[in-house]
Amino acid sequence: MNRDKVIKYLLFVLKLLLLIGLVYAMVRSDEWEEPLNNMGRRIFSLTKSDRVKFLNVLNILLSFCILILGLHLLAVVGTSVYRRRNNIPKEKPNNVILGIQNLYILLTTAIFSITILSFFGIDIKSLFTGLTIVAAAIAIITKDYIANIISGIAISFSDEISIDDYVKIGEHKGKVTDISISRISLLNDDDDIIFIPNDKVFTSEIINFTKKGIRRVNIEFELALSSLNEKIEDLEADLIDCLKDYSDNIEPGSYKLKIVEILKDSLKLKFQYSLKQINRELEREIRRKTVRRVVNHIGKK
Repeated sequence: MNRDKVIKYLLFVLKLLLLIGLVYAMVRSDEWEEPLNNMGRRIFSLTKSDRVKFLNVLNILLSFCILILGLHLLAVVGTSVYRRRNNIPKEKPNNVILGIQNLYILLTTAIFSITILSFFGIDIKSLFTGLTIVAAAIAIITKDYIANIISGIAISFSDEISIDDYVKIGEHKGKVTDISISRISLLNDDDDIIFIPNDKVFTSEIINFTKKGIRRVNIEFELALSSLNEKIEDLEADLIDCLKDYSDNIEPGSYKLKIVEILKDSLKLKFQYSLKQINRELEREIRRKTVRRVVNHIGKK
């Protein structure tokens, strides 16, 4: 066991002991309330009402620390057990792990908000009971954000989309780099990072190329008729020739140059080939070389 793991386990044990101590203090609170009450009266000369407020603040802080620390340890244990059972490396993210993290953030925010309200002596039950109309208005105003959170949790615990999957969501295509509580991050073929709200992801048509094992690559381009001074077959042969260095990675006989649409002054073409195995970096490299060959072909004409 290396030094980092030892430190990690020691910190976990210390946090667990602290949680046990806080819970014990909460259970035996009736024993230390009177000594604190006397200390407040003698040392700080606090009035009876001030002492009551002081003890109330201590109880609120104690409850807050127990909830936050307990939630943190629960998330750590849950994540660790899930990684071990599924042999997931520490550095590699996973949908369930992301879902646990998103729930942890959501619950921590809720506990913090309730604690702040409690400091001001606001009764949570009375607040929600008396402000039904206001709560409804707030729900309407924040419905998009709430929908994003709910959709994010649903996506996190599903297996439809995972980190590093190559997907198409609506009009956007790229590699999933992050799944947060409110949005998904895609890295497209131009190295641009696209942020898509979770509610749009949840309601959009999704093509997961990684999950389906799709190895066919399509490169679409438009060619002016004035620049086409040779047969389509010759252009197809030229494109195939430019990929001869990648012949070990491409299925033999999978090359096709299709005419998608004939326009007044141009042709819409689609060049296709199938990779022997899914490799997005290799696909991007081949795509870049093919597009450059098309540009050079047009330049020659």
